[in-house]
Amino acid sequence: MAQRLCVGQPGKRLLTMKQSLKTGFSFGLTSGVITTLGLMVGLHAGTHSRLAVIGGIVTIAVADALSDALGMHIAEESKNNGDASEIWESTIATFVAKFLIALTFVVPVLMLPLEEAMMVSVGWGLTLLAVLSYFLARAQQIPAWNVIAEHLVIGVSVIAITHVLGDWIHSHLS
Repeated sequence: MAQRLCVGQPGKRLLTMKQSLKTGFSFGLTSGVITTLGLMVGLHAGTHSRLAVIGGIVTIAVADALSDALGMHIAEESKNNGDASEIWESTIATFVAKFLIALTFVVPVLMLPLEEAMMVSVGWGLTLLAVLSYFLARAQQIPAWNVIAEHLVIGVSVIAITHVLGDWIHSHLS
């Protein structure tokens, strides 16, 4: 039988989601934010090219979403305790979440000057990560700020590291 996640106060549910969908959605959203931002920041620092950044986002949206979905599928199968429909629900939720979240980062890059688009994208990605972290903490009934802070520190670390790598690549290979 499928497990359901309920978020909210007793008698006041804010969100109800099957565990298999929650797993795929949470993984896809997190990976969509972290991987896409890391790639964008690194490409921007290394090339300062709108075309390279957009190409990277679209590539991540397709190739990495498929890769993550397959990884989720195999990881769920390796547990040897889920039924096939729940495994496929996690797989599809991972792909859809990663694909759609990654593509949202194209919008500011198309509509704004590249420097501004990068700032907006970082803000958008960290906001998505913070909101997901809040709901996960509420579901676990633990203090939300601890979870939000932990996840944002990891996200900001990825952004900082990929920026430094992009700068290094630009200064040493261009």
